[in-house]
Amino acid sequence: MGLLDILLGRTKPVAPDLDRLFALPSAAVTLEAATGFTPTGRGAVCFATVEGAAFEQTHHEVQALLDADTDRTGPPVRLLRDEHGYSWLVSHRSPDELSLLVNDLHAVNSAMEVNGFGPQLLCSLAGFADADGRDAGGRDTGGRPLALVYLYKRGTFYPFAPLPGQEQRRDNALELQVKAVLEDDLRLEPDLSRWFPVWGAPGL
Repeated sequence: MGLLDILLGRTKPVAPDLDRLFALPSAAVTLEAATGFTPTGRGAVCFATVEGAAFEQTHHEVQALLDADTDRTGPPVRLLRDEHGYSWLVSHRSPDELSLLVNDLHAVNSAMEVNGFGPQLLCSLAGFADADGRDAGGRDTGGRPLALVYLYKRGTFYPFAPLPGQEQRRDNALELQVKAVLEDDLRLEPDLSRWFPVWGAPGL
C-alpha cells in the first residue's frame, strides 16, 4: 500500500484465505459451551450466477465430486437459485459431521477459484440452532437459527441470527453475544455494516 492510499484512507483488499474455514469446528465447541447452539449439519456456498458452458461444467464437477463421497449419509449436494438470482451450492451432513461439512465448503470455494470463478464467490455459511429450543429465561423459542457466515472477499466471519416466525428481523443481541464469544476462535468482521442479512439462505 502506498503513501497516497494511507492518506486517502484506502485499504488493500484482504486476500481470501479459505483455510480460515477450518477454524469452524473448534469455534463450534466454544459456541455450544457458551450459548447452547449446535451445528445443524447444513451449509452452503453463495456465488453470483454466471451463464456459460465453463461455469456449468465447473459446478457439475464440484457437485459430482462431493456426491461421490462414500461417507455422505445425507441428501446429495444441490444447486439452488434464490429470489435475488444468486446461486447456492448446498451441502447436508449429520450434525456431528461439521468437519466434513467444512471440507465440502472448502472444496466448492477452491474449485471455483481454480477454474477462474473466484470473483463470483460471495460467502459461505454453516448453520446452527439452539440445542433445546429455549432461551436463557426458559421460554420456548421453537429452535432459533444461527449462521456463521464467511465473507470470501473479506476473509472474515460474522454471525447472522434471523428471528423465527418474524419477517426479515434479526436478533442483534444474539449476534453481538456470538461475536463476543467467538472473537478468539474466528477472524470476525469488525465492520458491522458488512454483516449482511442472508434472508432465506439455503443451508440455514
